[in-house]
Amino acid sequence: MPNLTQIADSFPSVRIPSESGGLAVEVCLIAQMGHGAGSHLFESVASRQRQHDAFVDELDEPSVKLGGTNFPKGDATSLYSFAVGPAGHPFHRHAGHRIFTAVSGSGGAQLRFSSASTQQVTEDPRNFVRALRFVNIPPDCMFTVRFGGETWHQFSPLSRGSMHPAFFALSCHTNELGGNLSHELKEKVLANEASIPALTELLPPEVTALLEAQEFDAASIPTTILSLDAPPGTLHHALCNVVRASVGWLRGAWSSWQETSGFVSYGGSGRAVKELKAAPAGSLLNKQLAGMPVHHDDTFSLRITSASFKDASAAQLLASVLEGFLLNRPGGVSGLMALRNALVKPLGLRTSPLGCPVSSLLSSDANTFFAKRYPVFDQSVNPGDTWAQVILGANDKHLLFRSCVAVEIVDKHHVDITLGTRVHCKNLFGRFYMKAITYIHRHYIAPAMLRLAVEFALGNEANSMPPIHFAARL
Repeated sequence: MPNLTQIADSFPSVRIPSESGGLAVEVCLIAQMGHGAGSHLFESVASRQRQHDAFVDELDEPSVKLGGTNFPKGDATSLYSFAVGPAGHPFHRHAGHRIFTAVSGSGGAQLRFSSASTQQVTEDPRNFVRALRFVNIPPDCMFTVRFGGETWHQFSPLSRGSMHPAFFALSCHTNELGGNLSHELKEKVLANEASIPALTELLPPEVTALLEAQEFDAASIPTTILSLDAPPGTLHHALCNVVRASVGWLRGAWSSWQETSGFVSYGGSGRAVKELKAAPAGSLLNKQLAGMPVHHDDTFSLRITSASFKDASAAQLLASVLEGFLLNRPGGVSGLMALRNALVKPLGLRTSPLGCPVSSLLSSDANTFFAKRYPVFDQSVNPGDTWAQVILGANDKHLLFRSCVAVEIVDKHHVDITLGTRVHCKNLFGRFYMKAITYIHRHYIAPAMLRLAVEFALGNEANSMPPIHFAARL
């Protein structure tokens, strides 16, 4: 039962002064999440951590270096993730200062610190115990910890024998070279090859023996209990912890059973796709569907600098753009096409996994090919190879459409890449169909397809994707 409980208007926190004159230990409780969220989060991110190329599993503290140092540019910081499971980990210390943000498991966590110096411990190992201080963190809580170098620390679940992990944390090493490092360790740090275990010093055996002795009474160690939802020592607090532990066990088990996955999407390249009022003069699109009423006509343009693609000609860049339509498809467009295919297949209409404006790139019955690879209706490359165009399209039961993809090297600084589409509706259903899709076509489908195809063509390594082998062509 706590001897004194104070109400905190802001973040409940504690500051533990150093017994040896170093920096104080500072622990701050930030927020309490939903019931069971801590163990659920632990299992999810711990699984991702295990898949990381830099994963290290030592000293009961599996960890990953997420961001390394860059001493040539004056950056001595590094960022790690680490986990402390249900068994806790041994007492240890680091030479440099530490700051980390963590989320406790659904059984809570206990943070143990001793600021006894090396000299004090050498003189009398019991000085380590005299300097011990505990901080209890409630279940499912986000909290921050800051302490100076040479501070001994140990983290474990709040209850002995708990099935829940202590916490998962993101730790910032403010100076990877901080503290009294050995020459060998300094060399490792300077080579950006350090890890949490490499920077760790374990407790001397004589102090470990004191802590494991029967006469050691953990209950007598000064302990600060931080809480948010309910005052420590109350029935409300106890019931809340029981419920969180129960829900956390279920959510943690569910999270560990599920396969983890993540996604990386690139955008915001600064290249804006604009809709033109009409196709450029000289565009092959202007000759398409001649003599037929045109029920839809658009052209989208994206301008890049000529420096973006080095010395490639218009035809070379156009071939790369067409490849980009095939290999760098917007996920949202693919989803919309899957829905469209499911709806129109019973009607006997043409289907394709590729966005409609360029879907004929998957055609197998064309007689004309651009760059000996891409099926087209028509193509044109001017004598100077500064303007290259192709016409794509298809004839369906409800409409005819033609699309023009073009690359024009305007001057030594600018290149325009365009995607235009012209549609003739053959019947009332065709007109209804175009009315239904025109808005999303203009505002999402065509701009997104053009943007991602150009990104691919410019050789953006982040957007590059491995070749896709198509099972069938339409």
